[in-house]
Amino acid sequence: MIRFYYNLAPNPMKVALFLEEAGLPYEKAPVDTRNGDQHAASFRAVNPNGKVPAIVDTEGPGGTEVTVFDSNAILLYLGDKTGRFVGSPADRGALLSWLMFVATGIGPYSGQAVHFQHAAPEKLAYAVNRYRREVERHYQVLDLHLAGRSTIVGSEYTIVDMAAWGWIDRANFVLPGNTPALDAFPNLKRWFQTVDARPAVAKARTVGAGQTFKQEMDEDAKRAMFPSNYS
Repeated sequence: MIRFYYNLAPNPMKVALFLEEAGLPYEKAPVDTRNGDQHAASFRAVNPNGKVPAIVDTEGPGGTEVTVFDSNAILLYLGDKTGRFVGSPADRGALLSWLMFVATGIGPYSGQAVHFQHAAPEKLAYAVNRYRREVERHYQVLDLHLAGRSTIVGSEYTIVDMAAWGWIDRANFVLPGNTPALDAFPNLKRWFQTVDARPAVAKARTVGAGQTFKQEMDEDAKRAMFPSNYS
Protein backbone atom coordinates (compact mmCIF):
# COMPACT_ATOMS: atom_id res chain seq x y z
CA MET A 1 0.00 0.00 0.00
CA ILE A 2 1.16 3.52 -0.82
CA ARG A 3 0.41 6.19 1.76
CA PHE A 4 0.22 9.41 -0.26
CA TYR A 5 0.80 12.73 1.50
CA TYR A 6 -0.66 15.41 -0.71
CA ASN A 7 -2.55 18.60 -1.37
CA LEU A 8 -3.83 19.90 -4.70
CA ALA A 9 -0.70 21.77 -5.80
CA PRO A 10 1.08 20.85 -9.07
CA ASN A 11 3.74 18.60 -7.55
CA PRO A 12 1.37 16.28 -5.64
CA MET A 13 -0.89 16.14 -8.71
CA LYS A 14 1.93 14.54 -10.73
CA VAL A 15 2.07 11.70 -8.24
CA ALA A 16 -1.71 11.38 -8.13
CA LEU A 17 -1.59 10.98 -11.90
CA PHE A 18 0.95 8.15 -11.70
CA LEU A 19 -1.02 6.35 -9.00
CA GLU A 20 -4.14 6.49 -11.16
CA GLU A 21 -2.33 5.53 -14.35
CA ALA A 22 -0.73 2.52 -12.69
CA GLY A 23 -3.85 1.55 -10.76
CA LEU A 24 -1.82 1.30 -7.54
CA PRO A 25 -3.85 1.09 -4.33
CA TYR A 26 -3.12 4.09 -2.14
CA GLU A 27 -4.23 5.70 1.06
CA LYS A 28 -4.72 9.45 0.99
CA ALA A 29 -3.05 11.52 3.71
CA PRO A 30 -3.98 15.19 3.16
CA VAL A 31 -1.54 17.86 4.28
CA ASP A 32 -3.10 21.33 4.53
CA THR A 33 -0.05 23.52 4.03
CA ARG A 34 -1.93 26.78 4.60
CA ASN A 35 -2.86 25.47 8.04
CA GLY A 36 0.75 24.46 8.68
CA ASP A 37 0.26 20.68 8.71
CA GLN A 38 3.65 20.31 6.99
CA HIS A 39 5.41 21.52 10.14
CA ALA A 40 4.00 18.78 12.38
CA ALA A 41 6.63 16.42 13.77
CA SER A 42 4.71 13.45 12.39
CA PHE A 43 5.01 14.80 8.85
CA ARG A 44 8.61 15.98 9.27
CA ALA A 45 9.44 12.37 10.09
CA VAL A 46 8.24 11.54 6.57
CA ASN A 47 9.74 14.54 4.80
CA PRO A 48 12.31 16.55 6.78
CA ASN A 49 11.98 19.30 4.16
CA GLY A 50 8.34 19.87 5.10
CA LYS A 51 6.96 19.77 1.56
CA VAL A 52 4.34 17.74 -0.27
CA PRO A 53 4.19 15.28 -1.88
CA ALA A 54 5.71 12.38 -0.03
CA ILE A 55 4.90 8.70 0.05
CA VAL A 56 5.40 5.76 2.35
CA ASP A 57 5.50 2.46 0.51
CA THR A 58 4.62 -0.22 3.06
CA GLU A 59 5.72 -2.90 0.62
CA GLY A 60 9.13 -1.70 -0.49
CA PRO A 61 12.08 -3.90 -1.51
CA GLY A 62 12.22 -7.03 0.59
CA GLY A 63 8.94 -6.09 2.23
CA THR A 64 10.51 -3.16 4.04
CA GLU A 65 8.80 0.21 4.45
CA VAL A 66 10.25 2.91 2.20
CA THR A 67 9.74 6.66 2.44
CA VAL A 68 10.25 8.86 -0.62
CA PHE A 69 9.84 12.62 -0.92
CA ASP A 70 10.06 15.11 -3.82
CA SER A 71 7.61 14.59 -6.64
CA ASN A 72 10.13 13.65 -9.31
CA ALA A 73 11.93 11.21 -7.02
CA ILE A 74 8.57 9.62 -6.24
CA LEU A 75 7.75 9.27 -9.93
CA LEU A 76 11.11 7.63 -10.58
CA TYR A 77 10.74 5.32 -7.58
CA LEU A 78 7.23 4.24 -8.53
CA GLY A 79 8.20 3.84 -12.17
CA ASP A 80 11.08 1.56 -11.23
CA LYS A 81 8.96 -0.29 -8.67
CA THR A 82 6.23 -1.11 -11.17
CA GLY A 83 8.36 -1.23 -14.33
CA ARG A 84 5.86 1.09 -15.96
CA PHE A 85 6.12 4.50 -17.66
CA VAL A 86 9.94 4.59 -17.58
CA GLY A 87 10.57 4.01 -21.28
CA SER A 88 13.00 1.52 -22.74
CA PRO A 89 16.57 0.98 -21.47
CA ALA A 90 17.76 2.97 -24.48
CA ASP A 91 15.61 5.89 -23.28
CA ARG A 92 17.09 5.99 -19.79
CA GLY A 93 19.52 8.83 -20.40
CA ALA A 94 16.87 10.98 -22.03
CA LEU A 95 14.33 10.11 -19.35
CA LEU A 96 16.66 11.18 -16.53
CA SER A 97 17.70 14.32 -18.40
CA TRP A 98 14.17 15.53 -19.10
CA LEU A 99 12.96 14.55 -15.64
CA MET A 100 15.69 16.73 -14.14
CA PHE A 101 14.79 19.48 -16.62
CA VAL A 102 11.34 19.52 -15.04
CA ALA A 103 12.72 19.16 -11.51
CA THR A 104 15.30 21.96 -11.74
CA GLY A 105 13.71 24.20 -14.37
CA ILE A 106 10.00 24.15 -15.05
CA GLY A 107 9.00 23.39 -11.47
CA PRO A 108 11.02 25.89 -9.44
CA TYR A 109 10.86 28.72 -11.96
CA SER A 110 7.11 28.27 -12.29
CA GLY A 111 6.78 28.26 -8.52
CA GLN A 112 8.75 31.48 -8.18
CA ALA A 113 6.77 33.12 -10.99
CA VAL A 114 3.60 32.24 -9.10
CA HIS A 115 5.00 33.53 -5.83
CA PHE A 116 6.14 36.92 -7.09
CA GLN A 117 3.00 37.54 -9.12
CA HIS A 118 0.36 36.22 -6.72
CA ALA A 119 1.74 35.91 -3.19
CA ALA A 120 4.51 38.45 -2.63
CA PRO A 121 3.44 41.52 -0.62
CA GLU A 122 4.71 43.75 -3.42
CA LYS A 123 5.21 43.01 -7.09
CA LEU A 124 8.90 43.44 -7.73
CA ALA A 125 9.22 44.13 -11.45
CA TYR A 126 12.68 42.58 -11.72
CA ALA A 127 11.64 39.34 -9.99
CA VAL A 128 8.42 39.02 -12.00
CA ASN A 129 10.27 39.62 -15.26
CA ARG A 130 13.10 37.25 -14.34
CA TYR A 131 10.89 34.29 -13.47
CA ARG A 132 8.31 34.80 -16.20
CA ARG A 133 11.03 34.93 -18.83
CA GLU A 134 12.69 31.80 -17.50
CA VAL A 135 9.35 29.97 -17.56
CA GLU A 136 8.85 31.12 -21.15
CA ARG A 137 12.36 29.95 -22.03
CA HIS A 138 11.71 26.50 -20.56
CA TYR A 139 8.38 26.32 -22.40
CA GLN A 140 10.19 27.20 -25.62
CA VAL A 141 12.75 24.45 -25.07
CA LEU A 142 9.93 21.94 -24.67
CA ASP A 143 7.97 23.37 -27.57
CA LEU A 144 10.92 22.93 -29.94
CA HIS A 145 11.61 19.44 -28.60
CA LEU A 146 7.99 18.39 -29.12
CA ALA A 147 7.86 19.36 -32.79
CA GLY A 148 6.83 16.17 -34.53
CA ARG A 149 6.67 14.27 -31.24
CA SER A 150 3.73 13.08 -29.16
CA THR A 151 5.70 12.39 -25.97
CA ILE A 152 8.71 14.00 -24.33
CA VAL A 153 10.87 10.86 -24.17
CA GLY A 154 11.00 8.07 -26.71
CA SER A 155 7.75 7.01 -28.36
CA GLU A 156 5.80 6.16 -25.21
CA TYR A 157 4.07 8.11 -22.45
CA THR A 158 6.37 8.22 -19.42
CA ILE A 159 6.84 9.74 -16.00
CA VAL A 160 8.38 12.77 -17.71
CA ASP A 161 5.05 13.56 -19.36
CA MET A 162 3.38 13.24 -15.96
CA ALA A 163 5.99 15.46 -14.31
CA ALA A 164 5.65 18.20 -16.91
CA TRP A 165 1.85 17.97 -16.96
CA GLY A 166 1.66 18.90 -13.27
CA TRP A 167 3.01 22.39 -13.88
CA ILE A 168 1.92 22.97 -17.49
CA ASP A 169 -1.62 22.40 -16.24
CA ARG A 170 -1.21 25.71 -14.35
CA ALA A 171 0.26 27.65 -17.28
CA ASN A 172 -2.35 30.42 -17.18
CA PHE A 173 -1.70 30.97 -13.47
CA VAL A 174 2.06 30.89 -13.96
CA LEU A 175 1.96 33.22 -16.99
CA PRO A 176 -1.24 35.28 -16.65
CA GLY A 177 -1.97 37.51 -19.62
CA ASN A 178 -4.52 38.60 -22.17
CA THR A 179 -4.34 35.32 -24.10
CA PRO A 180 -3.97 31.68 -22.97
CA ALA A 181 -0.33 31.07 -22.06
CA LEU A 182 0.11 28.00 -24.26
CA ASP A 183 -1.09 29.75 -27.42
CA ALA A 184 2.49 30.94 -27.95
CA PHE A 185 3.77 27.35 -27.81
CA PRO A 186 1.73 25.26 -30.27
CA ASN A 187 3.63 21.98 -29.91
CA LEU A 188 3.54 22.20 -26.13
CA LYS A 189 -0.17 23.02 -26.27
CA ARG A 190 -0.88 20.01 -28.51
CA TRP A 191 1.10 17.73 -26.20
CA PHE A 192 -0.67 19.08 -23.11
CA GLN A 193 -4.12 18.60 -24.60
CA THR A 194 -3.25 14.99 -25.44
CA VAL A 195 -2.03 14.21 -21.93
CA ASP A 196 -4.87 16.13 -20.30
CA ALA A 197 -7.42 14.03 -22.17
CA ARG A 198 -6.21 10.78 -20.59
CA PRO A 199 -8.81 9.09 -18.34
CA ALA A 200 -6.33 8.92 -15.47
CA VAL A 201 -6.06 12.71 -15.46
CA ALA A 202 -9.77 13.02 -14.75
CA LYS A 203 -9.37 10.51 -11.91
CA ALA A 204 -6.33 12.31 -10.51
CA ARG A 205 -8.26 15.57 -10.39
CA THR A 206 -10.68 13.98 -7.92
CA VAL A 207 -7.94 13.12 -5.40
CA GLY A 208 -9.14 15.89 -3.10
CA ALA A 209 -12.82 14.96 -3.26
CA GLY A 210 -14.37 15.19 0.17
CA GLN A 211 -11.33 16.96 1.61
CA THR A 212 -11.38 20.66 2.48
CA PHE A 213 -8.11 22.56 2.25
CA LYS A 214 -7.78 26.09 3.54
CA GLN A 215 -8.27 28.59 0.70
CA GLU A 216 -7.52 31.91 2.40
CA MET A 217 -4.01 33.27 2.04
CA ASP A 218 -4.20 35.22 5.28
CA GLU A 219 -1.32 36.11 7.57
CA ASP A 220 -1.38 32.73 9.30
CA ALA A 221 -1.27 30.96 5.93
CA LYS A 222 1.67 33.08 4.80
CA ARG A 223 3.57 32.25 7.97
CA ALA A 224 2.86 28.57 7.41
CA MET A 225 3.73 28.60 3.73
CA PHE A 226 6.74 30.96 3.83
CA PRO A 227 8.21 30.64 7.33
CA SER A 228 11.68 31.73 6.24
CA ASN A 229 10.25 35.20 5.53
CA TYR A 230 9.62 35.65 9.25
CA SER A 231 12.06 35.93 12.12
